[in-house]
Amino acid sequence: MELVKILVVSDSHGDRQIIADLLSRYVDDVTAICHCGDSELPMNDPLAAKMTIVKGNMDTAPFPNDELVVMGGRRLLVTHGHLQQVNQGLLNLELFAKSRNANVVMFGHTHQLGVTMDQGILFINPGSISQPRGQYAAIGGTYAILTIDGDHYGVDYYNRQFQPVDQLRFRF
Repeated sequence: MELVKILVVSDSHGDRQIIADLLSRYVDDVTAICHCGDSELPMNDPLAAKMTIVKGNMDTAPFPNDELVVMGGRRLLVTHGHLQQVNQGLLNLELFAKSRNANVVMFGHTHQLGVTMDQGILFINPGSISQPRGQYAAIGGTYAILTIDGDHYGVDYYNRQFQPVDQLRFRF
């Protein structure tokens, strides 16, 4: 199986420059770039065309509410999470993922990074790249790189300076 690397970012809230910087830095190093909503980019922004991007609760552009992408033999669901009420927990998101037969779910909305494996589904929230909240807010914004290698997943978090956050490396 092919090695798949996906940059996962969310909740940039109009910070177009960080998205441009991420695309510039990673376009040749990753298989795909997924934005989990609240980009606040217009539909015709050239950056939007370079990513799988979904609509968040603050977006006015008519991006889709979710996207299902197949890569590395996995079904990857990209959504913002507000429609599944992720602020109240992951149950609705898990049910939505199961309805789409997803193996991996990438979502945002909470502005808090997190990753967990539950009932064979990997849930990844990259946190907010521009307005982080919660335990890791002091990092100043985060994104994640998901690596799919056969039956193994790696999720590594990075700060806005493209540096890995050593304590935020996960293997499943």
